[in-house]
Amino acid sequence: MLRCRAIVVLFLSLAYLVAGLSAAGDLATLPSARPLTMTGDIASQLVEGVDRFLLRETERSIEQRAQFWHRDVSSVEKYNASIEPNRRRLAHILGVRDQRVAFDGPELIATTDQLALVWQGETYRVFAVRWAAFGDVNGEGLLLVPAGGRTASVDTIAIPDADQTPEMIAGLTEDLPRESQFARRLAESGCRVLVPTLIDRGTTHGRLTNREFLYRSAFEMGRHLIGYELQKVLAGVDWFATEAGDREAKIGVIGYGEGGMLALYAAALDSRIDATCVSGYFGSRQNLWQEPLDRNVFGRLEQFGDAELAAMIAPRALIVEAAAGPKFEVPSGTGGGPGRLVTPSVEEVRAELARAGEMVRGLHAESQLKMVVSGDGTGPFGSAAALEHLLKSLDSDVPLAASGKPPEHLHTDFDPAGRQRQQMHEIDRHTQWLLRESPYVRQEFFKRLDTTSPKKFDETIESYREFFYDEIIGRFDEDLLPPNVRTRKVYDEPKWTGYEVVMDVFPDVIAYGILLMPKDIGRNERRPVVVCQHGLEGRPQDVVSGDHRAYHDFAAKLAERGFITFAPQNLYLFGDRFRTLQRKANPLGKTLFSIIVPQHQQICNWLGSLPQVDPARIAFYGLSYGGKTAMRVPPLVDDYCLSICSADFNDWIWKNASTRSKYSYVWTSEYEIFEFDLGGTFNYAEMAALICPRPFMVERGHFDGVAPDETVAYEFAKVRHLYQAKLGIGDRCELEWFVGPHTIHGQGTFEFLYRHLDWPESER
Repeated sequence: MLRCRAIVVLFLSLAYLVAGLSAAGDLATLPSARPLTMTGDIASQLVEGVDRFLLRETERSIEQRAQFWHRDVSSVEKYNASIEPNRRRLAHILGVRDQRVAFDGPELIATTDQLALVWQGETYRVFAVRWAAFGDVNGEGLLLVPAGGRTASVDTIAIPDADQTPEMIAGLTEDLPRESQFARRLAESGCRVLVPTLIDRGTTHGRLTNREFLYRSAFEMGRHLIGYELQKVLAGVDWFATEAGDREAKIGVIGYGEGGMLALYAAALDSRIDATCVSGYFGSRQNLWQEPLDRNVFGRLEQFGDAELAAMIAPRALIVEAAAGPKFEVPSGTGGGPGRLVTPSVEEVRAELARAGEMVRGLHAESQLKMVVSGDGTGPFGSAAALEHLLKSLDSDVPLAASGKPPEHLHTDFDPAGRQRQQMHEIDRHTQWLLRESPYVRQEFFKRLDTTSPKKFDETIESYREFFYDEIIGRFDEDLLPPNVRTRKVYDEPKWTGYEVVMDVFPDVIAYGILLMPKDIGRNERRPVVVCQHGLEGRPQDVVSGDHRAYHDFAAKLAERGFITFAPQNLYLFGDRFRTLQRKANPLGKTLFSIIVPQHQQICNWLGSLPQVDPARIAFYGLSYGGKTAMRVPPLVDDYCLSICSADFNDWIWKNASTRSKYSYVWTSEYEIFEFDLGGTFNYAEMAALICPRPFMVERGHFDGVAPDETVAYEFAKVRHLYQAKLGIGDRCELEWFVGPHTIHGQGTFEFLYRHLDWPESER
């Protein structure tokens, strides 16, 4: 699957032939390999190298974005048409996918004890409202309406930060200084203002923030909390635009903090928004991986920095206010993704806005990109200068009115917590509905797969493997380096010799593992290899010696039976150190497996070149996180002739997205585990289809806490149906149940290896 493979294999094969190696010996270094002289913890150095690689790729992403843009600045119409593919891509990665619901006007929220009218003054009135957004999810907040009819033909959506209520920016509480109550100031100036409620950063679901809690399951389903909240904003735009009809009404959006982020995204997506003001958010997103996890957008930096989003708004007006942003931090060790919010410097904001100006210079739209500095860039948000620029961009005849008497909330006992709970419930309910519908979505996605014959299957499955690599796993456009293999002997047992092996993969990226070579390999004999993969926080040594409770030395036991084995070091160890690798990879449209796949390709290249190895008989066998690897690597590394998934196989989408099940990752500290849009594309049955027609096996202990038996059986039944019922190769597909916990059982799986690796009966 990766370039240079054939060249590497040929090079290594020739090297071994020159060395004249015909059988395994008791050598300190394998022939044609350099001596391994690395000291210290090689696994730690592996993780450090990947970290450097990802940080370098992040910096390169700015210059790499140009390939995705084909801006035609000869006219506004041609410009908008030329960036339409980028708009579609942005909507996709933000999860703006569900059909919005049309409505005639917001619903007034009232009860027998509480009127919808929240405040009535001389110049404007405030109503509690809700409006249909998508599915059965509603936006909810406030509508500020000028008394006696609008004095300005301007409609605005004012979006508070996540930790602000609509009442705060409408001036109905005293939590914000008057100059930052921008919804009230716009209403006083004669605008109609819709103010949505955002999900806050409170912790009502264990130690996770409310935003991360909703983000996790939505991300797995190809949606996003950001996308859900954008839908509420854009539903307001729909209403304003429909109601305006042919009238010369203008639509503006303004937001602060999280609201500023939503305002920027909304205007980039929807050209009906005439002017936008972003406060306390705009800047370089190169450190997106350090922000709270709910801001993680898969593939964001591949095409879109904030400058690119600003350029998508041109030639419409964008006002960026450099002001003090929200302060918030999720510390490490809380169970959630560590992250923090910081205020961008004035220099950073100015530089990013200047980049946007360069992109649209041919449109003569640079003057529409304005920057306002509040104080020294850390002053209060919602300044008069920012609001004046916004109003002037919308209607030059509408001045910013002098601030009047602050309103008073008519409902002194009002508690926003109930509204917050309802908003969270609706979003979670929608995601759980998507989860229930996802089998049908995946079925539709796989409708091009032809299973009428093995030949047709082989022809039609390949495009799904390519999609899996490019869109789900993420593929680095990087050639494998020459492997530069280094080895040293670390085990000398009666039946086998063990070598530590290190090889190069990408710049700063190495592969590392332990090779166990049986001592009885005859001259010119080629044997099968079993790649034995550890789980979370594991090491190659764990599968070789020490009788670890999960692994039981299965690599060594297989070597004692005559198999060559190789135990790779995978990336998933050192807690936050490896989990932040996923954080760094995701904005690039990549994952941990974007590194792990080429590492395994390089390993297979090298193994296949060894004179003792039959390159057609290299098998994969992994437990737990190694079982996850068994579902993701063999589909993309076709050197693996079979795959065994131990202690991991189950209804993976349910496992990641359910907020009902106690087995769900939604509740755990594995914040890196979620994979964008997997719910609509590849559950484990679909991943197994990518391995097919190669043999595939599941090893399952009845008391494995990963999932209950019924979800394992449910998902495997679909795999069995493909192999046996559709393709007639049921002998290649097997599930072994055993009475035991999360562990290697080593009974049916060993038999499976003997059978499909054609290992003699006498060796069993």
